[in-house]
Amino acid sequence: MLPAPSPDALAHSQRVATHLRAMIDEAGGWIPFSRYMEAALYAPGLGYYAAGAMKFGAAGDFVTAPELTPLFGRTLAHAIAPVLSPDGDKAGGEVLELGAGSGRLAVDVLGELERLDSLPTRYCILEVSADLRTRQQETLARERPHLAARVQWLDALPDHFSGVILGNEVFDALPVELVHWTEAGPLVRGVMLAGDAFTWQDRPIADPVLRARADALNLAPGYLTEINLAADALIASLGNMLERGLILLIDYGFSASEYYHPQRHMGTLRAHYRHHALDDPFYLPGLCDLTAHVDFSALAQAGIAAGLELAGYTSQANFLLNAGLTELLMQTPPTDAAAYLPQANAVQRLVSPAEMGELFKVIGLSKGGVAPLAGFARGDRRHNL
Repeated sequence: MLPAPSPDALAHSQRVATHLRAMIDEAGGWIPFSRYMEAALYAPGLGYYAAGAMKFGAAGDFVTAPELTPLFGRTLAHAIAPVLSPDGDKAGGEVLELGAGSGRLAVDVLGELERLDSLPTRYCILEVSADLRTRQQETLARERPHLAARVQWLDALPDHFSGVILGNEVFDALPVELVHWTEAGPLVRGVMLAGDAFTWQDRPIADPVLRARADALNLAPGYLTEINLAADALIASLGNMLERGLILLIDYGFSASEYYHPQRHMGTLRAHYRHHALDDPFYLPGLCDLTAHVDFSALAQAGIAAGLELAGYTSQANFLLNAGLTELLMQTPPTDAAAYLPQANAVQRLVSPAEMGELFKVIGLSKGGVAPLAGFARGDRRHNL
């Protein structure tokens, strides 16, 4: 049994559904799923990430790595410090975090960079949700007040940037196109109305870029999957903006050969509601997160096309262990069981193949001669892309 929404939450979902129905009517009765997903997640004041519901942690819909333990952010700080301080001097670059969630990752990264004497000149946060931006500001003001002057929130990507761009579980929440292969070729799947209910309808692909991507995949009739053109566009924008530095992205997903494996013929799109994963993306719109796994091969190709170098690709477990996660854990004495055991359990979730360690991957894209990262020193899987 799924948890029942509160009356206020249900009323909010009904407002979101009304907004989505109006969008479909205004578009002539059909919209591609990417437009439905974008509105359900980001419509101002209504979408899942744009309204005020709790999203992160035990009381929300899912738990992200920074919420599990500060060791995640501290380890990432060790991984990126050499990029910010390439000559061992005080940092000269900046950090730009994409979609900072609750602000927990920023707190932990900044705290550890301060301990390493590698604070960035600025820590920028690009956040499209006014609600989440407020939460991030409150979290940072409470836990890192002395560093508040270094943190700046952005409404759009800057024209030029040097330093480190961080994205943890960002690309899985970008709106995706759904493509269904038939005997007549690939079709784009969209949303229409059956009365007041949302339902599917496939149509010919009008977008030449999407059509080319679909044709290149050449999947068997009956196959349904996602193609994330928004991810390609974001990587291109980041590549054009970056003058020198590193883009480090952590997310769940696969290389193309795994992503489009015959056994994954129903795709990876899921709705997340109160720690339950659902196959129905129309369930309680506005109250559910909608996500799709990341095609890391496509990210790498988009990065190279944007003038970036592929700095590394590996599992989250490999990256964190290479970057010093275990050593940071051992700074808490195992004899102090009350402090040590919760952190050890969280580390196990981060690196276990049965938990986040293998499903989550880390990809690095760089420009300007960035030195090899310790996080990719062992277990690099670039050859899989």
